[in-house]
Amino acid sequence: MSLHLFNTLKRAKEAFIPIDPDQVRMYVCGPTVYDFAHIGNARPVVAFDVLYRLLQEIYGPQHVIYARNITDVDDKIIARAAENGESIGALTARTEKAFLDDMGALGAQQPNFQPRATEHIEGMVAMIKDLITSGHAYEAEGHVLFDVATYDDYGHLSGRNQDEMIAGARVEVAPYKKAPSDFVLWKPSTDDQPGWDSPWGRGRPGWHIECSVMSKKHLGTTFDIHGGGQDLIFPHHENEVAQSTCAHGGAKFVNYWLHNGYLMAEGEKMSKSLGNFYTVHDLLDEFPGEAIRLALMKTHYRKPLDFTKDGIRDAKIELDKMYRALLTLKSVKASTSAPSADVLDALNDDLNTPLALSHIHEMIANLHENTAEIKGQLVASAKLLGLLQNDPETWFKAKLGAEDGLSNADIETLIAKRRQARVDKDFALSDHIRDTLAEQGIILEDGSNSTTWRRS
Repeated sequence: MSLHLFNTLKRAKEAFIPIDPDQVRMYVCGPTVYDFAHIGNARPVVAFDVLYRLLQEIYGPQHVIYARNITDVDDKIIARAAENGESIGALTARTEKAFLDDMGALGAQQPNFQPRATEHIEGMVAMIKDLITSGHAYEAEGHVLFDVATYDDYGHLSGRNQDEMIAGARVEVAPYKKAPSDFVLWKPSTDDQPGWDSPWGRGRPGWHIECSVMSKKHLGTTFDIHGGGQDLIFPHHENEVAQSTCAHGGAKFVNYWLHNGYLMAEGEKMSKSLGNFYTVHDLLDEFPGEAIRLALMKTHYRKPLDFTKDGIRDAKIELDKMYRALLTLKSVKASTSAPSADVLDALNDDLNTPLALSHIHEMIANLHENTAEIKGQLVASAKLLGLLQNDPETWFKAKLGAEDGLSNADIETLIAKRRQARVDKDFALSDHIRDTLAEQGIILEDGSNSTTWRRS
């Protein structure tokens, strides 16, 4: 089947038809870099990485452009830098690197563009000027605000009227606003806050204007897909639509809006007080990144996800089975590099990763039937999901955590001692070494001429 995606704007699944098949363009809201990314931040990264891989498969890698921003100026950043006693530049550089490293460990490909907000201030000022000139924005007490009343379609994306959107939403009520729903495009900065010169005084941009400017810079006025978490539909994405449409003379901003569902942790809303607040950085000390990725993909991206450590453990067991199958077929040369048609159909149906994974398991069960062909389909299909990206032997020997447990070199040394003990017919020492390794979770498999090992 052809690619179909659930478009939040239409509230329905519809066929994906790109503006230009030679230049398919996607933008996803990225992190605000002031702390380690938590597992909720990772969910959209993994979900839209799968879409990125699928678009590359359909249209060719050279015909897909993916941009994901870095918000490196924000009130949370200012507060955290002051709390830590470090410069804003040092904080954002450190946390941006941590984000990229952690998402890389989850198998997420790098986008084509990763624009930083602070690199696009000039463009933001220019767009705000255009909005003021066209009557869609106004200056008040050093702030510039978007005048929501001037945009008749406000609320169309979220499907709610203004009263519904304002109730309980992140809307700042301030005396200088014409209406409570008007949102900040530019705000004044004090001497100890980051700021840039502008026609409205020294200040910094509001949150929403950043994405409108950065997406236009790298993808154009109108582009194909805009993604993000469900929590961003209002106010962030609603405001992006309003300001971008009005700044560009009514031109459409985005054709397809995609949003991933909410995430719970251990059955409850994630919070540090409940002890279920998981950063990816910490989880990677306990689990392989690929297992975390698989745990995220076992639930459809639009559905709520209850993320648990038991779920990661189950995912690790699944991956062990997949890698063990590949390990037994190490000498078999794949006869194809094309993904399974069933896996492609599942992903073309609004990224149905649970169904795609079930087809992966079917292929493993049927590997004995047409081994060379199914092995090739298995590897290619798994790649679409960002799985089975490790050498099987490396997978089973991977060590988690920086300090605990035996290193690979330690294990090889003990195996060599055991080998010599067997030559010397010192079977008590041989058994002792095997038991010692087993206590450390190291499983030995003796062959006719060698001993292989893996971590349990």
